[in-house]
Amino acid sequence: MSRVRRYWLMKSEPDAFSIDDLQRVGTEPWNGVRNYQARNNMRAMHVGDGVLLYHSSCDVPGIVGTAKIVSDAYPDPSQFDPKSDYFDPKSTREDPRWSLVDVAFERKFKRTLPLEEIKQHADALGEEFALIRRGSRLSVLPVSAAQWKLLLSLE
Repeated sequence: MSRVRRYWLMKSEPDAFSIDDLQRVGTEPWNGVRNYQARNNMRAMHVGDGVLLYHSSCDVPGIVGTAKIVSDAYPDPSQFDPKSDYFDPKSTREDPRWSLVDVAFERKFKRTLPLEEIKQHADALGEEFALIRRGSRLSVLPVSAAQWKLLLSLE
């Protein structure tokens, strides 16, 4: 039985890890997520799911390309490392709090699809689209198949 491909948007600050970095390394563990809802979204991901990569906290925030999920979720090892910025002393190997997935580069857009332009399509994207919902700051969020198609068409 084949599973329906799902879609996601994952945010990264380009000065920390950009689409160019992902293109250079090919595949990267998406570590350091420390929000329970974003973590739960990653735990719902499966190999083959599509990802829109979004640059945040930069001059022109927006979608910069696509990637795909190449692993199911597994414990984020940084939570166990006292030297890591992402260390969580309450997390144990028996009961890890935080997960990650491996993400593989697919393609870089010819241009950044800016957040301001995305907001112009709010009606078509729907109010459930968390990226443009007021007060939503999730770093990993679901994207419907219709939203995926619309966003790719804007490139």
